[in-house]
Amino acid sequence: MSARPQPEALTPDLQTEIRQRFNRVAKALPGFVSRPSQRYLIGAVARALTVPAGVLVAEAPTGTGKSMAYLLAGLPVALALKRRLVIATATVALQEQLVLRDIPAFLAASGLVAKVVLAKGRQRYVCVRNLHELLQDDSKLPQGGLDFGAQSLRGQWPRAPAAGEVQTLTELRAALDARQWDGDLDRTPQPVAEASRRLITTSAGGCSNRRCPHLLQCPFVLARNHLQDAQIVVANHDLVLADLSLGADEDGSGGVLLPSPKESLYVFDEAHHLPIKAIERGSAELHLGDGRRRLARLAAPLRAAFLQSDKERIGRLRAEEVDELLDRLVEGYDALLISIQQAWQPASGESEPIWRALLGELPDDWRSRAQELQIHSGILVRWLPQALKSLLESDLPADRRETQARELSLAHERLLSHHELWRLWALEDRAEFPPVARWLRRAPDGDLILHASEVSAGPVLRRLLWSQGASVVLTSATLSLAGDFRNFAAQVGLPNHAETLCLPSPFDLHKQASLIVPSLAAMPDQADAHARAIAGWLDGELDWRSGNLVLFTSRSKLEATLAQLPEPRRSRVLAQGSRSKSALLEAHSAAVKAGLGSTLFGLASFGEGLDLPGQLCETVVITQLPFAVPTDPVGATYAEFLESRGRNAFIEVSIPQATRTLIQYCGRLIRGEGDRGRIVILDRRLVTKRYGGQILAALPGFARDIHP
Repeated sequence: MSARPQPEALTPDLQTEIRQRFNRVAKALPGFVSRPSQRYLIGAVARALTVPAGVLVAEAPTGTGKSMAYLLAGLPVALALKRRLVIATATVALQEQLVLRDIPAFLAASGLVAKVVLAKGRQRYVCVRNLHELLQDDSKLPQGGLDFGAQSLRGQWPRAPAAGEVQTLTELRAALDARQWDGDLDRTPQPVAEASRRLITTSAGGCSNRRCPHLLQCPFVLARNHLQDAQIVVANHDLVLADLSLGADEDGSGGVLLPSPKESLYVFDEAHHLPIKAIERGSAELHLGDGRRRLARLAAPLRAAFLQSDKERIGRLRAEEVDELLDRLVEGYDALLISIQQAWQPASGESEPIWRALLGELPDDWRSRAQELQIHSGILVRWLPQALKSLLESDLPADRRETQARELSLAHERLLSHHELWRLWALEDRAEFPPVARWLRRAPDGDLILHASEVSAGPVLRRLLWSQGASVVLTSATLSLAGDFRNFAAQVGLPNHAETLCLPSPFDLHKQASLIVPSLAAMPDQADAHARAIAGWLDGELDWRSGNLVLFTSRSKLEATLAQLPEPRRSRVLAQGSRSKSALLEAHSAAVKAGLGSTLFGLASFGEGLDLPGQLCETVVITQLPFAVPTDPVGATYAEFLESRGRNAFIEVSIPQATRTLIQYCGRLIRGEGDRGRIVILDRRLVTKRYGGQILAALPGFARDIHP
C-alpha cells in the first residue's frame, strides 16, 4: 500500500468554516437530525477533497444524510480552493432531488451562496435547426405567384409524419420561440413520442456548432454557457465519463463539456452503478452491413471536398489516396463478412443468435482483418477534420457549405465508432489482465452486429478518472460486503492510497424490522412451481390491507405469479408496466392513504431509488436472489478469465453482485426512525446452499426469522 497523501489544504480556518456551516444547518433545517455517522462522513469527504488526487469510498446506509454530508464538506472546500463541485448520479430521480430539493434547502440553511446547474448531454435538448427543418412548408418556397390551395408540409422528414406529430412539433417550436420552454426534452410542455424526439435532437457530429444560424437560440449552448460560473454542477455518471474521455470539445479548443478535472472536485453518488457505467464507456459496436453501405456512400462527398477546395492535397492525402482507403475499407468489410459467414452458421429458429469468442480470442483471420481495418480507418479518422477545415474555407455558397460540412462531421463521428470497434478487435490482450469481450450477433433484419467491450471497469477508470489527478468521492448505500471493500476496489481499479469508510445504519434495524425466509415448496429453477408457491404465500401471508412491494427478477415470473393469484387479490396489484411509474406510485399512495391497501409488483428498477416511507411500504417481498443472467457476453468472458486461473467466478463475481443488489432491495423498507416492517425472501437457496449464509451475513441487521 502506498502512503496516503495528507490533506494540506484542510486548514484550521477551513475546518472552522465547515463546522460553522454544519451548526447553521442543524439549527435552520426543519427535521435535521445530527448523527455521528454523518459527522464522520463530513470529515472524511473534507479530507479526500483537499488532497491532490484524493480518493474516498464511503458506504453510507439509508438515513445517514450522505447528500447533506458531501454538500457540507464539498462546497466550502470547492469555494476555498476555487474549484467546482461536480456531483454525478446514476438516476434522474436523484438528480432532480438534488437540484430541486436538497441543494436549495442546504444553501438556504447554511447561508452559503452558489450557482447550481444541472448538466445534460446534447441529446437531452431540442436541436432548433432540426426542428425548423422538419417544419418547413410550401408557403416558404417560390411558387411564381400561383396559389395551390391547402398548405402541404415539405420539411426534411426521413419518413411520413405520424398523425398529430406535425401539430405537436409546431406547438413545441411556438413555445420555444415565445421563451415559454427552454428546449429541455425532459420537461416538454406536452408529451413527445420517442420517434419524434429522435428527429429533433442531434449528436456532436450532426451539430453545426458556431456555423449554425440558430446558435444564439440553441438550448444546449445556452445550458452549457450557464456552466461557466456555476459552483455546483449536477450531472449523471455517463456524462461525466464521456466528458473525461473527450479531453477537448468538438472544436479542438481544449475545453470540455463540464469543468476540467483540474478545476473540479468529483462526488459520484449511487457509486455502485459506476462499474457498469464505466464498462459501457469501454465498449463499441458496429452494424457491419449498414457500416459498409455508409462507407460506400462516402466516396462522393470526400472527393467533393477536393473539388470545392481546388486542392490536390488536403493534409497529406490526394483524392485518389482517399478513394483507395475507402475501397480498402469496403473490401475489408466484405471479406470479413464472408469469413464470418463461412465460420459461423446460426442454428435455425434462434430469434437473435449470438457468437462469442472464448476468452475474447477471435479467429486469426478475423483479427488480422480487424488490424488492417483499424489502420485504414485510423488514417481517415485523422484526415477528416482537415477535410472539414478545407471545406469551411472554400468559396462554396454558405448553405451548401453548411450542408456538406454537416455530412462530413457525421461521417467523422460514425467512422470514429467504427475505428474503436476495430481497435478493440485488433487489440492484443495482455495475459495478466482480463481480455476484451468480443462477440457478434445477427439482428432481426439479417445484419451482423459486431461487439467489443472491456469486462472490468478498472482499465477504463484508470484511464479516465484516476489518471486525471482529480479528487474523487464515491458513495452509496451498497459498496462493501459486510464492511469488506476488496471486491469493489478490484472492480473499479481503486488506487492504493484510497480511503475506505463503512458507516453503520443510523436506525435500530433489529427492532424496526425482521428478515424472514419462510418454508417454500419450490425452488426458483422450478419456474412454474415457484410462481405458484410465490402466489400461494402472497395470498395467505401478505397483509393486503397495507402497503407492500413485491420484487421479481424477470417479467415472465411476475406475470406467471400474477396469473396464479385469485381474482380478488389480483385486482389489488399494481404491476410495473401496466401504466407509467409515476401513475403507479400515485395510485399506490392514494389506495394506502384511503385504507384500502395496495401491492406493487416490480422488477429491478423498483428495487432501487423507490422512496415509500411509512405505511406506503410495510412489507418488501423479494421473490428470488438477483443473480445476473449468466449468458451476458461481458460477464461470461470475465468468468472464463477467472476460471482459467483456477478462480471461482460465481464466488468472486456473481455472489457479491447479487448481495449488493439484495441490500439495495432491502433498503426500500426502513426510510426513517418511525418505519416498521419486514423483508421476506422467497428463495430457499439462502438456507440450502453454502453461499446462503454468506449472503445473509452481509444483509442489514434486521431481526432474523429463518425457517429451517
